[in-house]
Amino acid sequence: MNPIEISFEFFPPKTSEGVEKLRATRGQLARLKPKFVSVTFGAGGSTQEGTLDTVLEMVKDGLEAAPHLSCIGSSKDDLRAILERYRANGIRHIVALRGDLPSGMVELGECRHASDLVSFIRAEHGDWFWIEVAGYPEYHPQARSPRHDLENFARKVKAGANSAITQYFFNADAYFRFVDDSRKLGVEVPIVPGIMPITNYTQLMRFSENCGAEVPRWIARRLESFGDDREAIRAFGLDVVTQLCERLVKEGAPGLHFYTLNGAAATKAICERLGYGHGA
Repeated sequence: MNPIEISFEFFPPKTSEGVEKLRATRGQLARLKPKFVSVTFGAGGSTQEGTLDTVLEMVKDGLEAAPHLSCIGSSKDDLRAILERYRANGIRHIVALRGDLPSGMVELGECRHASDLVSFIRAEHGDWFWIEVAGYPEYHPQARSPRHDLENFARKVKAGANSAITQYFFNADAYFRFVDDSRKLGVEVPIVPGIMPITNYTQLMRFSENCGAEVPRWIARRLESFGDDREAIRAFGLDVVTQLCERLVKEGAPGLHFYTLNGAAATKAICERLGYGHGA
């Protein structure tokens, strides 16, 4: 019996090799019976077509697939057309985000915040879509203050979100404090922790710098000390992230959402240690 529901994030591949890699990854991770999989997009929705293609292929494989949809830089007509295509293809699950402006773009669009996008989806489609939004246990890197960030989170949930997925983190206390603070603001939806497997020190530090996720000093120093020893990095990362997940599950997290980076090995190993996939 699996402890709680899991889900996986993928990104739309840009090459034929990438397509084949993602198919292989998806095939391995599908055996773990995820609740759903999500598919990202590029800045300003730049790979939205690839997102749709990837989502539809996953649906054909029997997976519940949730495309990410960003509103920044898009008109309401653009968003309306994308939503109608998803609905026409039977997609009922959306991850609604503000998104990032691509470099050089200055037009913010008609929906400037994720809360605007959630309200728009509800106004256009009622309860057709299950809407996920993003949460930031260590606060959004562009937030004016922790309080302002929490209020923004509560605002987009109350606009009509069904559940939330957090940015990844390695400090479980930050997640539990975020959940507690959100509940005090009236947020009642499930808040699912985002999990980043550790496989590459340089990549992890770059991602974390960009998204505002803190890599605790003890983890960063240990990873740095391994140098180019990929096996040591993988083994240490597997222990650290598995222990994080075990605590999250034990203390009441409603699910685990893994940022796979289109690779199966690390996510699969963590999930198997947690008891998923045995006998599948």
